[in-house]
Amino acid sequence: MPAWLKRPLATPGKAAAVEGLLGELRLRTVCQSAKCPNRGECYASGTATFLIMGDACTRGCRFCAVDTREPAPLDADEPARVAEAARRMGLVHVVVTSVTRDDLPDGGAAHFVAVIEALRAAVPKAALEVLTSDFAGRLEGVDEVIDAGPDVFNHNVETVPRLYPEVRPGADYARSLAVLARAAGRHRATGAARTPAKSGLMLGFGESVDEVLGVMRDLRASGCETLTLGQYLRPSPAHLPVAEFVEPEVFTRLAREARAMGFAAVASAPFVRSSYHADELYQNS
Repeated sequence: MPAWLKRPLATPGKAAAVEGLLGELRLRTVCQSAKCPNRGECYASGTATFLIMGDACTRGCRFCAVDTREPAPLDADEPARVAEAARRMGLVHVVVTSVTRDDLPDGGAAHFVAVIEALRAAVPKAALEVLTSDFAGRLEGVDEVIDAGPDVFNHNVETVPRLYPEVRPGADYARSLAVLARAAGRHRATGAARTPAKSGLMLGFGESVDEVLGVMRDLRASGCETLTLGQYLRPSPAHLPVAEFVEPEVFTRLAREARAMGFAAVASAPFVRSSYHADELYQNS
């Protein structure tokens, strides 16, 4: 590991209380399931990113630590438990993501809607951010989630199109751009308030800077307003190896380029993840 990827362990803070509450309510977080390097810091500060629809994904992205196997049926009580956790944690910005559920006819859109509705009732003043799958290209699912009224709609493209067959074999770059474009433009079809679209990439798979800049231009063209860029870290020997540890100066340059392209909010640094300090990014957007 290069020096810039070494940092002190987070102080315990509220970590024990967060882990206890999650265990009591039988909830999962992407912090845990995806082996996020920021888990200690976020738990210690009293935050977490909820992972809904189970602990098994129907796709096999080669960067992700979430298990790939046949998922269990949806838990109808999960939205209420997520809302209860957010209320008891006193969250002012709630981030909810999910495994990919290609086995469901709607890709899990209705479950996202149920979670949003439960959160609105439990923590009405909190900002709600959702990080969804591509709903297998079913853009009506995007409409359903947007119409439920989240404050941020996030869908990550993850890497450059050339590397999709290796990094995201079950995904499609053009389909992900279509999801973001649908989310960004939904307000024009409904007359409702605009929901900012957000996306992100991990660097270090072997992409070039020019390829990343090309993706950034595609994201702006789709209507995406918020961008996150972080370093890929291999979660286990069974996952893709790191091709490059990208130097902090490159992240700084890409952030500058992103702002020049018109992104309203940008987080670009080795430890950045989609939901890392999401509240600050939202406030700056």
